[in-house]
Amino acid sequence: MEIIEFIPEREQYAWTFGGVPPVRTVTPGTLMRLWTEDAFSGRLQSASDRPSEKLDMREVNPQTGPFYVEGAEPGDTLALHIVDLEPARDWAASATIPLFGGLTSTDRTVTLQDALPELTWIYQLDRERQTVRFEALRGELQLDLPVAPMLGTVGVAPGAREVRTSLVPDMFGGNMDTPEMRAGATCYLGVNVEGALFSVGDGHYRQGEGESCGTAVEGAMNVTLIVELIKGHAPVWPRIEQDGHYVVVASSRPLEDAWRASQAGMVAWLGELYGLDRLDAYQLLTQISESPLANVVDANYSAVTKVAKRLLPTGDAYNGMHRHLRGQAATV
Repeated sequence: MEIIEFIPEREQYAWTFGGVPPVRTVTPGTLMRLWTEDAFSGRLQSASDRPSEKLDMREVNPQTGPFYVEGAEPGDTLALHIVDLEPARDWAASATIPLFGGLTSTDRTVTLQDALPELTWIYQLDRERQTVRFEALRGELQLDLPVAPMLGTVGVAPGAREVRTSLVPDMFGGNMDTPEMRAGATCYLGVNVEGALFSVGDGHYRQGEGESCGTAVEGAMNVTLIVELIKGHAPVWPRIEQDGHYVVVASSRPLEDAWRASQAGMVAWLGELYGLDRLDAYQLLTQISESPLANVVDANYSAVTKVAKRLLPTGDAYNGMHRHLRGQAATV
């Protein structure tokens, strides 16, 4: 197995999906060890830091990549298996940002209430105990929370020469902010341009479903993943396969449209897996689906539909690609 290690220089970050030349070429079957910066570009480091003073909104959600995958053509499926996610710093940050978040006025949901105050929380990482510490800013509560590393952003370049900010989730993946994107998961993305041009970033040391204030425990991350390519069979929406679940993530506004798209995406996947008629798959999904939220704060909201494999016959998604990649990961 070829191994590539890549730590981007600051000028090598990507801030969009599409419109960026690749930083290097990789072949299918490659193991990659990558470093990703946090969503704030490392600029929030103290509880006294204010986002309006420290952040450059043109430089949030820096992405590591894009990477050109040899042989990838439009209509193919890129498979990215997350082998390991390890916090790269001993601290991480979260914040309330004016006109951003699920429980405040925003630039799209406009009211006459004042914007929330700017506050920054710094979470200290205890590597031995695998916890991050929440410390109330306006009270005495301190609480150790289990680390649950995930990638907020995984995506490929959109088609039709489209260029999208790294803050946006859509059919190409992007800033989906779902805790399902964790170690042991395989993400399937439809390829839109030659080479796929995939990027990853926005590491979270943990995040609740919905990411309600708009920022998770945002931290730099060491990412180990395996890149594979499946000819054809591109899904409309990003799919994730785990040992125990099939997952579809869809993104739109309003939120119910994101949910509908993720449900329809799972109906299609069940049809592929088991040869089900669309309405039979719809009826089955109605009885077994789980619908956690991914984010309700980004430029598009992201909804998740997942089904437990234990309720279904043994499937063979993409000819057992997830099982193959899990085996490859076990040798690393």
